Amino acid sequence: MKEHFKVAIIGSGPAGFTAAIYTGRANLSTVLFEGMQPGGQLTITTDVENYPGFPDGIKGPEMMELFRKQAQRFGTVTKFETINKIDFNQRPFKLWSEKSEYTADAVIISTGATAKTLGIESEKKYWGAGISACATCDGFFFKGEKIFVIGGGDTAMEEAIYLTHFGESVTIVHRRDEFRASKIMLERAKNNPKIKIITNHIVDEFLGEEKFGIKKLTHIRLKNVLTGELTTYEAGGCFLAIGHTPNTNLFDGVLDMDDNKYLITKDKSTYTNIPGVFACGDVQDHVYRQAVTAAGSGCAAAIDAERWLASQNL
Repeated sequence: MKEHFKVAIIGSGPAGFTAAIYTGRANLSTVLFEGMQPGGQLTITTDVENYPGFPDGIKGPEMMELFRKQAQRFGTVTKFETINKIDFNQRPFKLWSEKSEYTADAVIISTGATAKTLGIESEKKYWGAGISACATCDGFFFKGEKIFVIGGGDTAMEEAIYLTHFGESVTIVHRRDEFRASKIMLERAKNNPKIKIITNHIVDEFLGEEKFGIKKLTHIRLKNVLTGELTTYEAGGCFLAIGHTPNTNLFDGVLDMDDNKYLITKDKSTYTNIPGVFACGDVQDHVYRQAVTAAGSGCAAAIDAERWLASQNL
């Protein structure tokens, strides 16, 4: 038996849960599929201090549990399932998870994006304990620290410049001696007295300490790609700025995407190229990538979906 809902939300996190709160309050039967990473990227974020309403900060997983409970309070059915097949060619839309088949009159996509990592074992060990992929989110925690930024594009330059407001020093590490960054951004970084640039190096290892069960990054070991020489530097923080991958493989050939595979939404709305299918959060936002902006776009997607359903007499 297929289960039918007015709205199906694929993906959780601030965008998906906020959309669910709004569709639930609009009395639209809603199912939310939490996917491979229930709660989204915030579940691997330790402290969230820049989300309004939490003056003392809050742990990322705790915040997502509050979002989940609020969505459930308004009737959203949350399922710890991953949608692995969709059919948007006819209505109601069809969705399949590994467990069941569902239909929905409208679909909201909030599958997010995944930060690219270096794939080093010690990277996992110190992720959230000195290693981050978002300077805007976490820069505040590294006041007075020696900070490293890995990458060679505009994002790396922007993150490094931003981090100079907090760190004692900021060092950009790039694997080549040529940069993808625009000339103006590269010059800004080079002209900043608090920024140093190391080229032709990659990260060999992240090093740290553990006291009372709490891990903390303390050093970073770099490898010269030309000579193989290893050098260890003191590091209180390291930010990866090597890009994000939007979680859009499921929609390849179905929904319009840009060159980097982010879903394209029309004008300032959350409408995709298929009527009745909406996108919100980091899956369509490669600029801001904040919990609060994701939540805002989730609200917009729910309102767009509600109005579209009404226009279709659904």
